[in-house]
Amino acid sequence: MTDQNSPALLGAERRAHVLAALARDGVVRMAQLADELDVAPVTLRRDFAQMEKEGLLVRVHGGAVPPAGGVRPAAPDASRAQTTDAIAVLVPSLNYYWPGVIRGMEAEARRHGLRLVLRGASYELQDERPVLERLVDEHDVRGFIVAPNTDTPHAQDVVQWLAESGLPSVFVERDAVVLPDRLPVESAVTDHAFGAVLAARHLASLGHRKVGLILSRDSPTGRRIERGWEAACAELELLPSEHFEEYFPDRGGPNFTAAVDAAIDTALASGVTGLLIHSDPEAMAFIDIALNRGLAVPRDLSVVAYDDEVAQLFTPALTAVSPPRAAVGAAAVDLLARRLEDPTRPVHRVTLIPTLNVRQSTAAAPGQAAPE
Repeated sequence: MTDQNSPALLGAERRAHVLAALARDGVVRMAQLADELDVAPVTLRRDFAQMEKEGLLVRVHGGAVPPAGGVRPAAPDASRAQTTDAIAVLVPSLNYYWPGVIRGMEAEARRHGLRLVLRGASYELQDERPVLERLVDEHDVRGFIVAPNTDTPHAQDVVQWLAESGLPSVFVERDAVVLPDRLPVESAVTDHAFGAVLAARHLASLGHRKVGLILSRDSPTGRRIERGWEAACAELELLPSEHFEEYFPDRGGPNFTAAVDAAIDTALASGVTGLLIHSDPEAMAFIDIALNRGLAVPRDLSVVAYDDEVAQLFTPALTAVSPPRAAVGAAAVDLLARRLEDPTRPVHRVTLIPTLNVRQSTAAAPGQAAPE
């Protein structure tokens, strides 16, 4: 189904067709209308919801019937004024990393005269389609900005649903393609792989020849960091014995302290003196346990945190890779706004580069002179 112009017309042809069918037949069926108008059912559900608010019809299972007073003409101009300013935002969490992204979205949305309809899902949610459908049913949104869970059996189903919804979508901190042609989906992402490269180069510049990477979870961000770390180790010509990589269990779980102790044992046994840890809270917990074992940071171990949400508040203040969270959110809204203005523009994928903030948790490797 094509329906490429549907975001620009809630009134016009579709509304007129629905009202004419209601006046003629006394009932309209969504499946039949979807075929006649060549639109996705989700687009019709959005239309029906808005028309019901205006008193033009009453929704029933699978379709709609006239209101008690009969079918009356719509006021298309007023309807359009109500339906051109909302975009739906679905992210996996409303705490930690994502508030900074959302603040960037809000500022950019105001600049474009748009408003956000925000929902937080969960990293554990297996299928976001019901949440997206409710957003369409309950709000007259013109497009989506989403960060879906990419690690479920329904991940590609969500991508396909968005592609067939008749509404433009932008992925934030996610990449995706539409099958069967593997067409790219518009996106705004941080180059987390390059963030890992920045951290590895910083440790190398301080003379750390043996280094380690510790990731907090198997996530899209973690996998990108790991890819960048592998590339950096190759760039620095590190031998397999000169670096290690580990995943930590959940910080609140019973096995976390044991995993940290095991990682410290690995670092000491292999002579590792520099670590990159994702994310800030895991880096802080790691350092606390290391201090309890008599190690000093950065004298014995230099630590770089990844995310820079609260890294500067710790003692010692943590050197950290800082993704441009607000800028990523703003870029996602700008992409969607431009798509709404020009549905024919080429697909854009925006990649932003993180920065490294050097603080007190990294220093010259033991036995190395401090860099000038």
